[in-house]
Amino acid sequence: MLQEMGIALENAMINVTSTSDPVQNDTNDYGFDRQQVQRIVEVVVPLFFGMIGILGFVGNCLVVTVVAANPGMRSTTNILIINLAVADLLFVIFCIPFTATDFVLPFWPFGNIWCKIVQYLIIVTAFASVYTLVLMSLDRYLAVVHPVTSRSWRTENHAILAICIAWAMIFAISTPALVIHGEFQDMDGASSSENLTACRILPQYDWPFFQTSFFLTSYLLPLMLICYFYICMLVRLWRRSRVSAESRRGRRRVTRLVLVVVGVFAVCWCPIQVILVTKSLNVYPLTPATIMVQIGSHILAYMNSCINPFLYAFLSDSFRKAFRKIIYCTPRSDQNRQGPVTRTTRASSTGDIP
Repeated sequence: MLQEMGIALENAMINVTSTSDPVQNDTNDYGFDRQQVQRIVEVVVPLFFGMIGILGFVGNCLVVTVVAANPGMRSTTNILIINLAVADLLFVIFCIPFTATDFVLPFWPFGNIWCKIVQYLIIVTAFASVYTLVLMSLDRYLAVVHPVTSRSWRTENHAILAICIAWAMIFAISTPALVIHGEFQDMDGASSSENLTACRILPQYDWPFFQTSFFLTSYLLPLMLICYFYICMLVRLWRRSRVSAESRRGRRRVTRLVLVVVGVFAVCWCPIQVILVTKSLNVYPLTPATIMVQIGSHILAYMNSCINPFLYAFLSDSFRKAFRKIIYCTPRSDQNRQGPVTRTTRASSTGDIP
């Protein structure tokens, strides 16, 4: 059921620096020096998460700017691209800083209310990003497999309507996150001088059920839909006879793009999804190596929001040309006191990603 699908990434995991063992300078029950691991985490997490956050923020902001500054680029595909950029941008803002905080600090410093809000927004933006990819694959499928009949469907107004419906549904079905998440304090292990808290699903709720539901609805189902649409598209492209050399080159270009799109999504999200499911079932071992693997898996998953602008936008000729016009034409127009820059930007190619 979609209403049970939400669980945020960072509070689904057990905080590696939070433990019921108050001993700080000795090895814990798992047989490793917790302080040594914490020192590594305090260096690795801010470094890599900070780089991903900056890259994702800048890249997605550029995508939004390019489309907003070029009215001639308002095709259905590009409208979906800008929605993907907005979703990824919000995901970067509301996910990476708090995940990094959860890794580095042994407590949740932002309070119970903000815990609920953050987890809700993380779930919303994660699903908005993933299912925008599904809408993009559906758009490409209709454009290639049903090029004539889909013309009346693939309009800007319909694309905006589909996006609004998707966001409304995601906002609604993610509301259980406001109830099941909260600030949890470990009263058994915390001493009078410590405040070992975490922001995650509360103990009275079924973590394995929610985590499995999250895996099915945020990874497996969208991946199956994306693969289905793209496979149908490729079959249709390769079955066409009497094609020119340019068409054959186009086929190869589309094939490569499809493999990259599906491969990047699958590879980036698979490790962390598997780890979170195994952690919810209490079968994930806790060692320095597995902690580093988990951190690397989070970094890989979050990199997907940074890679998306390059996969779906900057690989497009229209985006590259529009980006160059924004960089070079605006200063030159101001310097020469020519007409509005929109005359040059609208002249750029508005072709969709193949």
